Amino acid sequence: MRKLVTGMILCALASASHAEVTARSGGPSQSAMLARSADGAPEGMAFFRPVLSGVLYRSGFKGGDKGRTGMSQAQRTALCSEGFETAFYADFGKNTDYGTTRCASGALDYKAARSSRPDAVMKAIHDTIKTPSKGPVLVHCMWGVHASGALSAMALVQFCGWSEDRAKAYWNEARNGAPCGNGCDSWIDAKFDRFKVSPALQITEAERAAICPK
Repeated sequence: MRKLVTGMILCALASASHAEVTARSGGPSQSAMLARSADGAPEGMAFFRPVLSGVLYRSGFKGGDKGRTGMSQAQRTALCSEGFETAFYADFGKNTDYGTTRCASGALDYKAARSSRPDAVMKAIHDTIKTPSKGPVLVHCMWGVHASGALSAMALVQFCGWSEDRAKAYWNEARNGAPCGNGCDSWIDAKFDRFKVSPALQITEAERAAICPK
């Protein structure tokens, strides 16, 4: 009986976490976007934070990904179980696709991405916004502060109408003081030089109100 009750409690907690991660509840607060880590982070992940409610999260690895192997099978399964359907490893340095991880609640498609070529990530985010039943996207990089932050900042410009200056300020504050080669201003400027808002990826005001930061 005790095992049954414990199992029911764990199931309820998992369901609550799943609902929180996938809810399009009016956009995350600034404090949530800059927190050290949000609820639902798989073990070993750092700076797991919301960007667009129920649609986009960002993260990195605790201590970096020194082996450059990407998320472990356990981490992929945990994300899948939380309701995530797409994940991108940004600026890994190789066009590596990790394939699909299946779990009881669905499947997670894990791909490579580049912060200097954001089109595929923006398209995946747009597809998720336009499909309310689709689980959120995770963009992560080695540390969780540079490339994942750049792609997140671009998404805020594309889908929430943020100015480039406001998005860069968010990127700068969320990098937690991490250094950048050749200076941080030049680093993020170079990324945004390759980014243009796409008219093909427009969303409605109602969709924006449901996901964009407060």
